[in-house]
Amino acid sequence: MFEFKQVLDFEDRQNDVLMVGELLIDLISADYEDAFEGAAYHKFFGGSPANIAMNVKKLGGRSQIAAAVGEDRLGTFLINQLRIAGIEPEYVETVENSTSLVLLTKSKSTPAPVFYRSADYQISYTSKLEEALLRSKILHFSCWPISMLPARDTIEKMLDLAAKQNVLIGFDPNYHPVLWQKGEDGAAYVKSIIGKVDIIKPSGDDAERLFGKDTPYNHIKKFLSLGAKLVILTLGKYGAMVSNGSETVTFKTLATEVADTTGAGDAFWSGFYTALVKRYSIHEAISLGFAVSAYKLKYTGAVVDLPELEAIKNLYEL
Repeated sequence: MFEFKQVLDFEDRQNDVLMVGELLIDLISADYEDAFEGAAYHKFFGGSPANIAMNVKKLGGRSQIAAAVGEDRLGTFLINQLRIAGIEPEYVETVENSTSLVLLTKSKSTPAPVFYRSADYQISYTSKLEEALLRSKILHFSCWPISMLPARDTIEKMLDLAAKQNVLIGFDPNYHPVLWQKGEDGAAYVKSIIGKVDIIKPSGDDAERLFGKDTPYNHIKKFLSLGAKLVILTLGKYGAMVSNGSETVTFKTLATEVADTTGAGDAFWSGFYTALVKRYSIHEAISLGFAVSAYKLKYTGAVVDLPELEAIKNLYEL
């Protein structure tokens, strides 16, 4: 069980966080609207695990991303952005499929995405990827790679190895039915692997898509009943409820200005992971995750120019 006052002891490894999953293009509308009627869209670096990798690096941590992009100019753009951020793309595969992208409306609430997938799920399990995992303290993944083969098989193998090698496992259950093949019960699969992870951070929308409408407290109980060890249920402007199974704590949002919600959850993960490896307690790491998310919310796009974690801590007087 994870205690809120607990400081996690990590083995001394070369990399802090290894993200596995989507590296793609976010096309975000220039105007606030929900019907995709705007004429102008702006291109941004995107993909939840890739966003976290970029943010962790900016916050002062060490990160790597394992992903797949297309042999096209969009793929080249994404790889170049990683290099500019100081992340060597040694675990990013280049495949014949087109680089994946997501079309988003600029939003102050929950953005409405439209998915165009091709290269992102072509992640192969290789000896090189295995070595990357063994050199990392934390493994992070989301629903994207487990929604399609061969990436699903790759994640399953990594989960088994991570459990044996004392690698902390974080899972973002950002379940969207449209990401799964017709006829597959994606929600059932997501539920089946919750017991294999250490920390899970669903949003209220994620929980509703997996379990149907219910209270936040009951949603948390359902995640715990499936084997989750620490559940961080984020509730937008209402903050979060966090439970380790024996204690439930509420956190208030620190956001005072919202320009765009795209990537807010990724920013939380980034602050949370960076704080954990910098030996903050779990409670402190959750608060710092909210601080990083609040800072990001002031800007458009999933990846913004973050200062180091200690500067954000001072800014929000934590």
